[in-house]
Amino acid sequence: MLRRLVICVVFVLAFAMCSLAQERTRVNDRAAAAMLLGRHKLSLQWISWDYFGTVDVANRGGVYNVKGRQKGRGNGDLLTIEGNVVSIDAKQFIFEGTIVTTVSHINGGQPCARQGDFTFKITGKRKYWRMQEIDNPCDEAADYVDIYFR
Repeated sequence: MLRRLVICVVFVLAFAMCSLAQERTRVNDRAAAAMLLGRHKLSLQWISWDYFGTVDVANRGGVYNVKGRQKGRGNGDLLTIEGNVVSIDAKQFIFEGTIVTTVSHINGGQPCARQGDFTFKITGKRKYWRMQEIDNPCDEAADYVDIYFR
């Protein structure tokens, strides 16, 4: 009896975990998806446009996973990004996850975390995707988070 109960609980938990799993990334433009995969330069203008960080985009079972960071030189400034891509179009992608910025002269040097959906867009002849939600929620500042083409 106890064994059946344990097996039932395991199946229920397994089903619940599967239903909570990230849905596959919607790829509406295959060329853009191919361009997004791989390692890219990453920057937040407050840290540096000369010394880039990196961000890796990998396809894990149909879900495009994003993880990266940029670290300041000689200070504690830091940008981290981690999450998944919800959809990919020719000129933009929607990222769902967490972006944390720590900049010495913004928000008293304390980390500022944002969670949710963010649009990264190519505009004009730029060679990068720029996060469109530029208003820093922790201070009066505009954050330019850029992911560069390979």
